[in-house]
Amino acid sequence: MNAKVAVLVYPGTNSENETLRALLDAEVDAELVHWSNAATLANFDAYVLPGGFAYEDRIRAGAIAAHDRMTDAVIEGAQKGKMVLGICNGAQVLLEAGLVPGTGPVRRPTAAFTKNAPSGKFVCKHVYVKLNIAPQRCAITAGLPGEALIPAWAAHGEGRLAGSADHLDEISHGGHLAFVYAHADGSVDDAAVPNGSALGAAALTNSQGNVLAIMPHPERDAWTFNHPFSRDGRSGMTFFHSFAKGLKQQ
Repeated sequence: MNAKVAVLVYPGTNSENETLRALLDAEVDAELVHWSNAATLANFDAYVLPGGFAYEDRIRAGAIAAHDRMTDAVIEGAQKGKMVLGICNGAQVLLEAGLVPGTGPVRRPTAAFTKNAPSGKFVCKHVYVKLNIAPQRCAITAGLPGEALIPAWAAHGEGRLAGSADHLDEISHGGHLAFVYAHADGSVDDAAVPNGSALGAAALTNSQGNVLAIMPHPERDAWTFNHPFSRDGRSGMTFFHSFAKGLKQQ
């Protein structure tokens, strides 16, 4: 029997349909679950939190959604080892819920995706993210080659990783820095980072390796007509095929 994946829809989520399509195209058995059906989430084997502006990002991005009943189910599932993926706003929710990097108590975040720097403005830009951990370190990246380069779209106003020096050191040296921003040739430097994110961070994982929070949108570069440059064979679908492989091994 195939594992079932819930794509969560909070009030204000707006990327659920393209996220669902990318999962379905990767042959993942997925369906949308709206906030009014939170009680059904226990029946699913994995969770995907898509992008958007849950609860209008009141207070700060992801802060209210992190206390939603749906997130209760996600936290419980993650603690049982279920795979959890958060994209953009979904990533912000996971950090606010304390699931990523997961080095503190639940709902006591040790880091946050906060306002972009230096402009403080919304960023909409095509980017590449480079795998910064061993693929097997995280269930969601287990199907990728080492140092995989994934195209995606950055589309956020609060995507800059921020935290205390101690917490950032823990992220850097504790195996939590899953993806970093990179150039198309795979090189990494400050110029590749669109939002001033500490450590060049594009995605974080938890200690157990079953939860991943990624700020850029791989689902928005899942098909060739989404790619703004030459058709170089790269696709965000690579990321979702890896998710599918991890799900089978869960």
